Amino acid sequence: MSNLTVHSWKRHGRDRLYVNLPDGTAVAWADRATKTVTIKVRKYQDEALALLRQHLGDDLIVSSPSTPAEEPRPAAPSQQRARPTAATPPRRSERPLPLPPLSPSEDLARNPPGAGVLGMIAVRGPSTAHRLKAKLLRQSSEWDSWYTGLEGERWVGRELERLSPLGWRVLHGIEKGNGGDIDHLLIGPGGVFSVNTKNHRGAKVWVGDSMAKVNGGKPLPYAAASQSEAELVRRVLGRYCAFDVPVEPVLVFVGIASLDRAVTQHSVRIYREREVAALGPLTGKLTPEQVEQAYSVARHRRVWLRA
Repeated sequence: MSNLTVHSWKRHGRDRLYVNLPDGTAVAWADRATKTVTIKVRKYQDEALALLRQHLGDDLIVSSPSTPAEEPRPAAPSQQRARPTAATPPRRSERPLPLPPLSPSEDLARNPPGAGVLGMIAVRGPSTAHRLKAKLLRQSSEWDSWYTGLEGERWVGRELERLSPLGWRVLHGIEKGNGGDIDHLLIGPGGVFSVNTKNHRGAKVWVGDSMAKVNGGKPLPYAAASQSEAELVRRVLGRYCAFDVPVEPVLVFVGIASLDRAVTQHSVRIYREREVAALGPLTGKLTPEQVEQAYSVARHRRVWLRA
């Protein structure tokens, strides 16, 4: 058994039951009114139908999705089988742009996790003496959230670096031309992942299609921002690579007490910090040569500032 679960979903006049994997990936859904079942991942069809029959009865109507079935996301590296040969992404018709020269000062491979936050603190943050004084006096500071974010990026950065033996390349703190930075970029056999880190120590987090809530507070556009960031990465890498670059957004929460995903949330990969290891065994998107080409583009600081 695959530990599938059934969740109810009602919105815009629709009443559905979703069958999900433990990581929140939907493998099937059923319309309560018509009892029509759409199978999204064929591998789990029998299990999903058995669960749905417990809620809707035996007279279900099974239909196939109009798009190819999604591959389930792996729950942990230990559950993976032997890696298949990587498929080659389609080549682009237009010629890629030439890369600018890469100097040591503009090589993002030199960036440590949290490089963007460290740069901001170095320019605008408190001095070491002021930080020590505030700590001794137990005074809060407007920079506390920056240091919390830095801690989260360092933690996730260490987890991502552990994937290197599986053929993955990692970059940190990529400054964007329109402001802000990309916390981490993971490039490997399973494609490219833009990783956004959020440190909410001890919090209860809910993530929906575009928004998230921390401890039931106001909606935060975490998922939507992650999707926009992934699209930026796809555009930038696509200008300099001779093939279409597959990019997915990843949202990682650090130190939280609980994580709840909406049943419809499958456009962004949502993990806790130690769950990012599930990305390691993914394959079939890029060849080793394409991994190196995408990495050689991504490490150029100037290509991001021109975006």
